[in-house]
Amino acid sequence: GGALMENVRRCKYTKPTPVQRYSIPIGLAGRDMMACAQTGSGKTAAFCFPIIANILKTGGSGGSRGARAAAPSALVLSPTRELSSQIYDEARKFSYQTGVRPVVVYGGAPQQQQLRELSRGCDLLVATPGRLIDIMDRGRVSLGRVRFLALDEADRMLDMGFEPQIRRIVEGEDMPRPGERQTLLFSATFPKEIQRLASDFLHRYIFLAVGRVGSSTELIVQHVEYVSGPDKRQMVLDLLQSLETGLTLVFVETKKGADALEEFLHRNGLPATSIHGDRSQSEREAALRSFRSGRTPVLVATDVAARGLDIPHVTHVINFDLPADIDDYVHRIGRTGRAGKKGLATAFFCDKDASLAPKLVELLGETNQEVPGWLQNIASRSGHFGSKPR
Repeated sequence: GGALMENVRRCKYTKPTPVQRYSIPIGLAGRDMMACAQTGSGKTAAFCFPIIANILKTGGSGGSRGARAAAPSALVLSPTRELSSQIYDEARKFSYQTGVRPVVVYGGAPQQQQLRELSRGCDLLVATPGRLIDIMDRGRVSLGRVRFLALDEADRMLDMGFEPQIRRIVEGEDMPRPGERQTLLFSATFPKEIQRLASDFLHRYIFLAVGRVGSSTELIVQHVEYVSGPDKRQMVLDLLQSLETGLTLVFVETKKGADALEEFLHRNGLPATSIHGDRSQSEREAALRSFRSGRTPVLVATDVAARGLDIPHVTHVINFDLPADIDDYVHRIGRTGRAGKKGLATAFFCDKDASLAPKLVELLGETNQEVPGWLQNIASRSGHFGSKPR
């Protein structure tokens, strides 16, 4: 492991982040782990380091160089091409001169080049679920020797509809069972679906939560404005016109509301597009492309439609209509402030949102945000204010 430690020094990793400090020893001890941690918390190193160390300790699979099917010792699943590439870059830094060979495969890029990389041998495979299945179906990768499995941003993979693919990869092929392999599961939130995944994939696991589970990081500046229903549209216009450039995601409650707001913005000279449950897959993809490219830098969306979307670098999230549930609020604003960048979230609060006030005040307090006096008042009037007095 001398080369590995040298790489850690070379990458100037001197002080571990909290998630690294706790998960690296668990990983090195060979235990299964379910970790709740935010994007930008240094979690990539938290699983790459122990996996590479463990491959070195137990001897790689020899990378299966030249065989028709690559047979990696480690598999890391991640939701998107961007995240997979980041994980691969990190794995490359750590595995430099150790003899451990990482390879990355993802959709949206030609398969040939990726297959060539695989045939040169692969100890650690980083993959998006869809592309991995394509490659397995061609008989070019075997999971029979996987001793280390990591799933990163598992909640986001489920949001994007990948659960059937993930289950097929982990349970439906020849991958060793829980207990015969080590599994590390990372997720920013811990809803029922992730709890189920953990109990199916992990064996006698350790649960690690770093920071508030599903917390909106302090990188997101949150403003709550008191706006009565009829004034919301004007308010959105003013906000959008005063913002510096960047992409803005606006959440509304209903499909009808989404259409109406999109049309209103157009009439007022603001290029916007919208997505909701009635749109076909191709309409959604076109709207997203138009948003991503900045041609229409405002996207109006309902919760359901935005759930599975991979939306990059949103600088501003506006809750035009607040959700009834604080977890949905956290999920929505988590679309900004990703990967260490600052983000801005503005919420329009009106009388019908009173029941959300106590929870909202509590969240703002925990994330060191300013709590407006009027919101505090509504919250204390709503009776069940926050948690029990400490």
